[in-house]
Amino acid sequence: MQGKIIKGIAGFYYVDVVESGVYECKAKGIFRKDKKKPLVGDEVEIEVFSDTEKEGSIIEILPRKNELVRPAVANIDQALVVFAVTEPSPHFQLLDRFLVMMDCKGIPAVLCFNKKDIAQDTQVAELKEVYEACGYPVLFTSAKKEENMDRLKAFLKGKTTAVAGPSGVGKSSLINLMQSEVKMETGRISQKIARGKHTTRHSELIVIEEGSYIMDTPGFSSLYVNELEKEELKYYFKEFAQYEGTCKFHGCDHIHEPDCAVKAAVEEGKIHKIRYKDYTDIYQELKEKRRY
Repeated sequence: MQGKIIKGIAGFYYVDVVESGVYECKAKGIFRKDKKKPLVGDEVEIEVFSDTEKEGSIIEILPRKNELVRPAVANIDQALVVFAVTEPSPHFQLLDRFLVMMDCKGIPAVLCFNKKDIAQDTQVAELKEVYEACGYPVLFTSAKKEENMDRLKAFLKGKTTAVAGPSGVGKSSLINLMQSEVKMETGRISQKIARGKHTTRHSELIVIEEGSYIMDTPGFSSLYVNELEKEELKYYFKEFAQYEGTCKFHGCDHIHEPDCAVKAAVEEGKIHKIRYKDYTDIYQELKEKRRY
């Protein structure tokens, strides 16, 4: 039987099998021997011990399409990067770090700016201008007024989505709204994994509807892009791509080099100054890293 791990606590893994429910499983010892640990989001084969008690054992971890280290999760289809339009105002460099990290892992990102109901039109317009030009889907929502929830649901349908973003932007409210019409199965899942509720928060997959999962990812707020080399960074700022190869110097990093097409595009307003500044700041950080 095949399913997806939606939670892992103290050596127990909770595997959601479509149309059969959630099974509490231990992982076979062979994984420890191979130093392979099951992760939330893994597609697994299980051997069922009891259908009434919903107990079994994980006998195989299927190949992963991607994997994050912090938080430790696998098989993400997309990231929903949530920031507020205002209160708090977006921390652009943190936002761009999320986008770089996701692009680096090959995970498409959807940008969701919440609290539209208390924002000025000029604030919404600026965010549209900065990020739609980069090619990211951009969505403006109000969890409080339940505005644009249908569009958000459409983005999540049939996918496993990791929700990322700082605290205070309304992530929990949005996740709760996405679950509001979930069948009673969710209640049964909660009972099955209640033993883990007193532990520190782990990554967990929440079933929105059959085949659609949201991953609430605690610890996603501190972001390091240190595994990147500074020369690679430019490839993760999508709007630079069209200027690649048109700078005076081959391999231009778009920092200090003369006759740089990217810097010219910034001056002409074709690349937003906010994005370019974040690029140079992160580049500098990666440069410093190499020194130590």
